[in-house]
Amino acid sequence: MNRLFDIEGPVIQFLNRVADLMILNFLVILCCIPIITAGAAFTAMHYVLLKIVRKEEGYLLKGFFKSFKENFKQATLIWLGILVVAGLYAVDFYIFRNMDVEFSRYFIILFLALAFVFILTALYAFPLLSRFNNSIKNILKNAVSIAILYFPKSLIMVVIYVMPFALVYLSSYSWVFVFMFGISLPAYASAMIYSDIFRKFEPKGPEIVSDYDFSVNTDEGDEEDIDE
Repeated sequence: MNRLFDIEGPVIQFLNRVADLMILNFLVILCCIPIITAGAAFTAMHYVLLKIVRKEEGYLLKGFFKSFKENFKQATLIWLGILVVAGLYAVDFYIFRNMDVEFSRYFIILFLALAFVFILTALYAFPLLSRFNNSIKNILKNAVSIAILYFPKSLIMVVIYVMPFALVYLSSYSWVFVFMFGISLPAYASAMIYSDIFRKFEPKGPEIVSDYDFSVNTDEGDEEDIDE
């Protein structure tokens, strides 16, 4: 019984993990308030979560702000691109719903398919940026490639991210739980999925001492290292 509540025991470890996710959720919300910094906040969150999943965690705050600072420029550009594309899709959707024009079924299917590909790309972009040193072009290309190559797992990740919204829709009381864990918990569950996927593209051999010593591309023979 004493071992159950030992500092290395399952109860304390579980409570530590809950505390980490709560702190991380608060950090992301705080860093997303300026809106433009949301991309860097998501990237930093995935940087910390991947280390937690792989049992490589160190100081949560130090790791978060390290990644936030080092990936700020690329993360912000990707985030702004996502906002622009999402805005265009929102306008198109509004037009579809309010214009007295009958669009072709194939056009609607293509529109929805491209929207879904866009969602999957956004899903992987920040985790890839948090782990691999690469150009924005290759990050987005890799995000699309991985999303398609591992479509069933990608679909599971989409469902995981949608669950907090479903909770709020089903019960207004769930907003407290969502406020505490609504971002970090789905991302943590997703990190458990994409961790093994990323390993397939990480260099084999000696232990890597920096997260920024290599790049990845899912197209064989087309790897681009941007370290100078």
